[in-house]
Amino acid sequence: MANTKVKNKGKINQKPLDFILCITVFLLLTLGIVMVLSASAPSSFAEWGNSYHYFIRQAIFALLGVFLMLVISKIDYRIYKKFYKLAYIGSIIALSLVVIPGIGDGAKGAARWIDIGIIRFQPSEIAKIGLIVFYAAYLSEHRTELNSFLDGFIKPLLYLVPPIAILFFLQDHLSASIIIIAITSIMMLMAGTKLKYFLTAGISAGCAGVIGMLTLAQATGKGNFRLARLTTFLDPWADATGDGWQVIQGLYAIGSGGLFGVGLGQSKQKYLYIPEPHNDFIFAVIAEELGFVGCVIVIALFAVFIWRGILTSMKAKDCFGSLLAIGITSLIGMQAIMNIAVVTSSMPATGISLPFISYGGTALLIILCSVGILLNISRSSSKV
Repeated sequence: MANTKVKNKGKINQKPLDFILCITVFLLLTLGIVMVLSASAPSSFAEWGNSYHYFIRQAIFALLGVFLMLVISKIDYRIYKKFYKLAYIGSIIALSLVVIPGIGDGAKGAARWIDIGIIRFQPSEIAKIGLIVFYAAYLSEHRTELNSFLDGFIKPLLYLVPPIAILFFLQDHLSASIIIIAITSIMMLMAGTKLKYFLTAGISAGCAGVIGMLTLAQATGKGNFRLARLTTFLDPWADATGDGWQVIQGLYAIGSGGLFGVGLGQSKQKYLYIPEPHNDFIFAVIAEELGFVGCVIVIALFAVFIWRGILTSMKAKDCFGSLLAIGITSLIGMQAIMNIAVVTSSMPATGISLPFISYGGTALLIILCSVGILLNISRSSSKV
């Protein structure tokens, strides 16, 4: 019997990778590298004297990320459950490092980066994965308590207080806070927390938080830029050369694209009109160069990714794997939805990148590593 169990356990990673999920990721990644080359060329030349600076860095991180993704896809995902407490503590420590002189690095008025010389990254990207691992393990171990309001709703959310407090008060990073809260809520609902708790206490707490944030901004001036973003969202042309500039230029790019776009590499708005077009607003350049058809293809690819992620979660052989899969899928899906919503002026501007496509080497690396975990869960499950 023991030998049989060992053999069966060894067969877990012998199943082939999810072909559809892999192809979807490679298509998004390829499109992203091409669009980073196109969108970044003018600003890259203006800043570095080399039109390929950002493209080369992104391509290197993409190759490294794919390699790590394939390696991680062979590591039994259940091993992460053993370290879920360490993942939580590590996430809090990583988020706190931004306040240490010589390590923490700020930009545009926010201390959200860690700079260790050879690499510069946002610890919030690591914390997102760490918290997903933590909640997948915690919720799977406390499933019998999830019907209770105190133990199944309040207690799990209390673990969010330290990381969210650090993100909001130390890093001034509201967008990451929103994503982490939303992912945790989705995982809790999937684990068995009652929906009525979110519809009552959850909504009330959310409204109180928004009112508190606005009051704090008006009273102390902290976070005034968020009020400006809200005003800009309602009427970007009220300050067309200031806070509304990026949104307006993005909309011009989208409108110029038409049905089939102006052609790859032919964008006008990327010529220093859209600030850093290879980052958060790269979808606007896609819309301009590839048109409505290109936008639909990108959205369809993300839809396929979400579909495969949900199927992987449904077919997982244990609760931990199921919650881990839905957490990773929610992370990538929500970032894609929110980024596209911001670029199309469907919601106020936030600093959220488009997964697989926006420029950002370490962010891409972490996303591909998380996909590796998702692929391992799919290999360990029944056929999807």
